[in-house]
Amino acid sequence: MPVAMDDLPPFELAFPGPLRDRLVAAVLSGAKTSTTGLMREYEAEGEALPQVGERFALLDSAERRIAVVEITDVRVLPLGEVDLQHALDEGEGDASVAQWRAGHEKFWNSDQLRQLLKDPEFVVDDDTLVVAERFRAVPSGE
Repeated sequence: MPVAMDDLPPFELAFPGPLRDRLVAAVLSGAKTSTTGLMREYEAEGEALPQVGERFALLDSAERRIAVVEITDVRVLPLGEVDLQHALDEGEGDASVAQWRAGHEKFWNSDQLRQLLKDPEFVVDDDTLVVAERFRAVPSGE
């Protein structure tokens, strides 16, 4: 028996707004099957790393639960080791790791994320630990 979406923890991509809207649309279209977060963000929020098989409710910018995603893989690795396949599977149109990284660094070095981390001097580098997740959108009723 499927778990009700309201009973699942939230799966949030970026901050509410245009970026989240694009990422959610990419998940719903099937283009986005991976995401990358900062280990520091998990630590700052006191959040456990996701586990393979765990399900979450995908939130849109209005904080509505719009789909269920299931984690299929979780890796913690230095940012400098993120591979091309992971970058491509993020579904954001990047054609190289360098292009993917430039976009992610812009987000991770933003004032908004620095506020969340409570570290106004935070910057990422090759050694920054990231959490590379793979997931699948779960068809309704499954």
